[in-house]
Amino acid sequence: MSGDSGRVATGIPGLDAILGGGVFDGGIYIIQGAPGAGKTILGNQICFAQAAQGRNALYITLLAESHARMIGHMRRMTFFDENAVPDRMSYVGAFKTLEDDGLRGLLDVVRREVRTRNASILVLDGLITVHEKARSELELKKFIHELQTQAGFSNCTMFLLTSAFDADAHPPEHTMVDGLIELQASLHGRRSERSIQIHKLRGGWFMGGKHAYRITDHGHAIYPRIEALLETPSIWDSADGPMVPVGIPGIDKMFGGGIDTHSVTVVLGPSGSGKTTAGLQFLTGGPAGEPALFFGFHENPMALRVKAKSLKLALPDQISLIWRPQTEAVLDEVATELLGTIRQNGIRRLVIDGIEGFSKLTDEKHRMGSFLSALCNELRALGVTTLATAETDHAGMTPGQPLKGVNQTGLSAVAENIIALHLAALRSENHRLLTILKSRDRRTDMRMRRFEIHEGGIVLDDNYERAERILRDISSQGPQPTPAADLKLTGD
Repeated sequence: MSGDSGRVATGIPGLDAILGGGVFDGGIYIIQGAPGAGKTILGNQICFAQAAQGRNALYITLLAESHARMIGHMRRMTFFDENAVPDRMSYVGAFKTLEDDGLRGLLDVVRREVRTRNASILVLDGLITVHEKARSELELKKFIHELQTQAGFSNCTMFLLTSAFDADAHPPEHTMVDGLIELQASLHGRRSERSIQIHKLRGGWFMGGKHAYRITDHGHAIYPRIEALLETPSIWDSADGPMVPVGIPGIDKMFGGGIDTHSVTVVLGPSGSGKTTAGLQFLTGGPAGEPALFFGFHENPMALRVKAKSLKLALPDQISLIWRPQTEAVLDEVATELLGTIRQNGIRRLVIDGIEGFSKLTDEKHRMGSFLSALCNELRALGVTTLATAETDHAGMTPGQPLKGVNQTGLSAVAENIIALHLAALRSENHRLLTILKSRDRRTDMRMRRFEIHEGGIVLDDNYERAERILRDISSQGPQPTPAADLKLTGD
């Protein structure tokens, strides 16, 4: 649909976001990409989206492939609407006309079909064939100019699909058209990732850089880069509100009553220290009926429910569980899914179990600082109180340096609060210790506490005294002798 700005939404949400709302009415746009990039699917998807809005779309092919064969492929897509063909979605083959009558004959077909069918959207599939048929660069430029005249006269927005050109080549039509959209694919090790880039959009703002996309049964699913899409939050965070409980009584007391609404709290610790347990307590510690979400990269929902049951922590229906394995997922796809679920369900309390999992979804590690900053700012703006866990190494406790090896680089900038969980080995016994490393704008008790995990979750000591004794004993204990059994195992 066309808005007051003269833009026409393509009907593909991610693409329209990158285009700043859509293309311009009566403009001409090139969509280019290598074979298999999905140009034909994208062209059909745009046409059917327009037909669904009551507009007339026209798809002209310059390919040897029959319409029956192409439509057969498109029927597998959920956007294909049999009822729209041929009244609101028309297919016309012009390959033979181009072969027999050249570019002039093709222009006549375009004029006639646009006028006859009252088309407001035209896709011309096979611009590379026009290239091959043109006798000179001047003739090609005249062809593009005539298309522009027709588009403006008939108020018909046109998309020209073509194969990718050499990176150093500058085809003449690139300078003449109103926009250039490129579909690309790149290998990351053995994994292939698709990206879309807007090189040009005459007359309006667009989101630069590369953005991920997938081709699914629904067509193109396009995911704008989160740090570009949310350069500023969608709404301004009010930055106030009552304190909310963490759900672990001892920690609430250390924080002086709880944590701020709309804040981000990170729980650091090695495997087995109790991070996921803390997350489950946080979810169940909110007001009754409050929508909450557990979003994790490691444990599936069934395993989480078993864990919660063993801890005697009830997970009511308003708590959603989402598991995203780190296999073939795409970074911006996962973030888009997360934010979409939060908006749709009105989530107010969120656990991200394994926030470092985001960095494992991309080779572009330099993105993570700005990505996490944009994501957390949007969570605050949406009124979400977030607890995120992050795994650290099993470094143990260094005598005299209990915080050595706890790396909070990259997380401190996005979190108001940071809690560290430790596993401290004292002779044959392992102790769990907890400390608050950071609490923004709040008077906080930062002394360590020993804790245990019982039914109901984490239970902290009432004070710091036992933790202090453990740290003192670790500092004073000397090297332990190697057991005789171990010595036998290391021999020849």
